[in-house]
Amino acid sequence: MSLLYVSEPVQSNSAAPSCDCLAYVYGNAADHPDRERRYPSGMSDAEWAVVRLLLPVPAWLQGRGGQPEGYCHRQLLDAIRYLVAGGISWRAIPADFPGWGRGYAFFRRWREHGLI
Repeated sequence: MSLLYVSEPVQSNSAAPSCDCLAYVYGNAADHPDRERRYPSGMSDAEWAVVRLLLPVPAWLQGRGGQPEGYCHRQLLDAIRYLVAGGISWRAIPADFPGWGRGYAFFRRWREHGLI
C-alpha cells in the first residue's frame, strides 16, 4: 500500500458514511456525530477532494499497529483551518470540533509529513 491516501475504499464500517476519509471508511469516526459545516474557514468539497489524496495512510491501516482512528480527517483539517484563520489557541477550539488534544496530535503528525 502506498504512503498516500487510499483512493477507493474496499469495505466500510457504516452503511452510509457521511465523509470519505479513511477514519470514516475503515476506522471508528462514524461513531462520532457529524459536525455541521458553519464556519467560513471550512473546506469546500472541491478543496477536500484535492487535499484528501495528499494525506498519509495511517499506520494501523498498513498493519504497523495502533488503533483505528476515531475522528474524521476533514473535521480535523477544518479545525486547523479555523485556528489559523482566527489566530486562536488550540485550547480555545469550539466544542463542535474534535477535542484540542486530538486536533493538535493530527496537526503535529501531518506537519512532520510536510503537509502543513
